[in-house]
Amino acid sequence: MTLAMSAKTLERGASESAANRQMAIWLFAMCALVALMVIVGGATRLTDSGLSITEWRPVTGAIPPLSEAAWLEEFAKYKTIPEYQQVNAGMSLAAFKTIYWWEWGHRFLGRLIGVAFFAPFVYFVATGKARGALAAKLGGLFLLGGLQGALGWWMVTSGLVDRVDVSQYRLAAHLGLAVLLFGAMFWLALDLWPDEKPDGPRRLYIPAIGLAVAIYLQILLGAFVAGLRAGHVFNTWPLMDGKFIPDGYFVGAPGFNDLFETMAAVQFNHRISAYLVAGLSLWFWIVARRTALRDRASAVLHAVVFQIFLGVAAIIAATPIGLGLLHQAGALVLFATALYAAHGARDG
Repeated sequence: MTLAMSAKTLERGASESAANRQMAIWLFAMCALVALMVIVGGATRLTDSGLSITEWRPVTGAIPPLSEAAWLEEFAKYKTIPEYQQVNAGMSLAAFKTIYWWEWGHRFLGRLIGVAFFAPFVYFVATGKARGALAAKLGGLFLLGGLQGALGWWMVTSGLVDRVDVSQYRLAAHLGLAVLLFGAMFWLALDLWPDEKPDGPRRLYIPAIGLAVAIYLQILLGAFVAGLRAGHVFNTWPLMDGKFIPDGYFVGAPGFNDLFETMAAVQFNHRISAYLVAGLSLWFWIVARRTALRDRASAVLHAVVFQIFLGVAAIIAATPIGLGLLHQAGALVLFATALYAAHGARDG
């Protein structure tokens, strides 16, 4: 009787472990899709494509224009907004199609992510593999993804009436939620991965989480640089056109606007916070190098060094698309390594 019960317990444990592994792999794959979504979103920004679709049609918008008449209709809508009238007046239909496809691809990828999450989510819940708190967490992630779509449209609307681009504040909010969703799925996947056994010293958990938060805030500051196209100015390093604090920073009476609404300010903020993140990463490596977290701390330090290298290269080259997207991808890798380090110390 006891042996039979033990066998059933082992079998049940093995089955649960296999189910958790399946869900972890699925969530890691979703992280990759969200990362791709962020990178494609960066491309739409760098190619000035984000305002090419002036309507939000969550279902019918999945179908692109299929005839010349449909293309002309979409182009006519674009001609009514300030970006066309003040920046792209005289644009050809062929050029419009190029920016349209970037934005359509970004939105289509968002829809694909929704389906790729919802269908397995329903399956795991229906088969009992995801129950209770886990099912609630997965449901929360799905709702967060839906909110991200609505937030994206809210961002786009800021550039359809009185501006020739979107609000940098709304851009930062849109990117911030995407990165938050990426981080939440990555953390839950680590929770579910059977071979992930946190064994770092518990005392390093809060510092590791603090480092991850600092990296997250640095990503948000990068969104302001992208939103104001500040990567095209002050293309020198380590100084900004020969000065540590550039001309145009805190012009006149210092105020909130000076921190987030001038190219000089947002690029300076992003640079300074990068040095802060680098310092924190080095400190974390020093305190963790003789613990079970040494490999994870080393990964964070290597990732931050490479990310700074990409950032410097991008700014010196005036942020070409390739380097800009690599820098954005590097930010997600860095954020993921910091979360991995924090997860290792969670229950140590």
